[in-house]
Amino acid sequence: MMLDWNEYHKQLMGTIGDIAKLSPDTVKGYQTLSGAGKQTGHLDEKTRQLIALAVAITTRCDGCITVHTDAAIKAGASKEEIAEALGVSVALNAGAALVYSARVMDAYAAKAG
Repeated sequence: MMLDWNEYHKQLMGTIGDIAKLSPDTVKGYQTLSGAGKQTGHLDEKTRQLIALAVAITTRCDGCITVHTDAAIKAGASKEEIAEALGVSVALNAGAALVYSARVMDAYAAKAG
């Protein structure tokens, strides 16, 4: 079943609001971390959002996907730019799997003698 991303986004923000009432410092701490990059001005908002989307798929975070897709669009990211950022993430995941495959082979060699 396809997720209704707009409805999920609204629901997620409501639930996070509830968490903020129960544990305000947790959410405040997250917001501080989340906004830290904006303070330096070294990357523009679109670039930060494209990076966030690439990371969102590597961490498999649906909440990150919905929030940062919205923010990327608002920052002017095109569908093509988003696809390219996701392509980098896919390649990195494949690369990480390859590196960890080498680790398995090293572990095998060490164990099997």
